[in-house]
Amino acid sequence: MIYRDRTDAGKQLASKLLSYKDDPSCIVMGLARGGVVVAVEVAKVLHCPLNVIVIRKIGAPGREELALGAITDEGKAVYNDSLISILGVSSEFLEKESARQKQLAKDRMAYYQGVVPVCDIKGKTILLVDDGIATGASMRMAALSVREKGARKIVVAVPVGSSDTLKKLEKEVEEVVCPHAPHFFDAVGSFYQIFDQVSDEEIIRIFSTFSAR
Repeated sequence: MIYRDRTDAGKQLASKLLSYKDDPSCIVMGLARGGVVVAVEVAKVLHCPLNVIVIRKIGAPGREELALGAITDEGKAVYNDSLISILGVSSEFLEKESARQKQLAKDRMAYYQGVVPVCDIKGKTILLVDDGIATGASMRMAALSVREKGARKIVVAVPVGSSDTLKKLEKEVEEVVCPHAPHFFDAVGSFYQIFDQVSDEEIIRIFSTFSAR
């Protein structure tokens, strides 16, 4: 399955989530940045509030896309200890890179402030939406973050994901929804015809438009 772009993927994903339509306890949260473009289409169909969660990957030395872990703007982090051990990554590198990514996450959240609504997720059903899942580090961190803030139910919803990673996530959240979970998984972008970089300005535009609906 190949999606045209993130908007197309969001519309197709929404059709698998109709049981949450008009659910007053449900909040759709997109992982910034690409996940927000998918999430807004889900929120439109489900008539649910839209919000964002900022998670930064902690990339391996010289291979930024290979996630050693992930961190929030508040400094909460998860790490792939086995990968860190295999690659022989030093604690000094991890500490420095974690601090750098935390600051970038804080800067991004500050940039969104005033446009992205403040929401209380305690007791809510949270649909965590991204444009795809490879290693799952960012999604695991997102799930942990909203769990600690009191989410009642966590649903991971993505258009495409690694089948192995999705099976692991099923043990950590209440539900996983993924229309396309191939056994052979290369990169998220390989399942899209158009997979452009999403800017912070586009996120601002999405929320400005959505809030005016």
